[in-house]
Amino acid sequence: MPDRGEGFPRPTKTLDCIGLYCPEPVFRTREEISMVQVGQVLEVLADDPAFESDMRSWAKHSGHEVLSVEKVDGKFRFLIRRIM
Repeated sequence: MPDRGEGFPRPTKTLDCIGLYCPEPVFRTREEISMVQVGQVLEVLADDPAFESDMRSWAKHSGHEVLSVEKVDGKFRFLIRRIM
C-alpha cells in the first residue's frame, strides 16, 4: 500500500491483519493499542470487508482517534492514535 501519511504522525507500530476476519482484527487491534504509549499511532492493515465499519465503531467506543483510513485494492490501512 502506498504511504500517504502526509500530515499524520508516523506509526509507532504496525499490525498486519491481512487474511484475518471478524472479530480477530478488532481483538488484535485492542491488544496492540495497549502496547503503544498514549499519543502514539498504531497502523493496522486488513482486508476483511467488514473491517472499516468494525474499526470505526471500536475506536469510537474505546475512545481512540482514527486519524486516517485508506482503501487500496480491497485492503485497508488505518492510523489510530491511542488516547487513553
